[in-house]
Amino acid sequence: MRIEQALVDSAATEALGGVLARVLAGGGVLYLRGDLGAGKTTLARGLLRALGVAGAVRSPTYTLLEIYEISGRPPVLHMDLYRLQDPEELVAIGVRDFSPERSLWLVEWPERGEGFLPAPSLCIDLSTAGHGRRACLQSDDAGLMAELREQLGASASADSHPS
Repeated sequence: MRIEQALVDSAATEALGGVLARVLAGGGVLYLRGDLGAGKTTLARGLLRALGVAGAVRSPTYTLLEIYEISGRPPVLHMDLYRLQDPEELVAIGVRDFSPERSLWLVEWPERGEGFLPAPSLCIDLSTAGHGRRACLQSDDAGLMAELREQLGASASADSHPS
């Protein structure tokens, strides 16, 4: 199932992150895909802010992984795999120490970790659209998609056909 969402500016992209924080607060795996500058880190920042992260939120481009411990919530692993040389590097940085059922994984450039990453709960493809962006949210989890549709309200267009 798929939902299309127009994102007119960075604030709208961060707001989508806030919606995702409410829906995925218990854990899961979120794949963030899109070209450089498409808004992956902006969306992750909105999600992390909504979960209570007050400090700087940057893309972990050089470190590959940033772990956020948030009081009363599962840990959040923010990964940027753009510079990953080999998917086996994920083992070395310790991602397998965190269960996706008891943590939230935000994975930018997930295709670079293919074979070493768990299946996603939700995939978001971000693209530029005129002066804004467009998000395509996809999941096989009908309950998750229904909750997202409800949270996004009238601004989302839905496609109930499997992708």
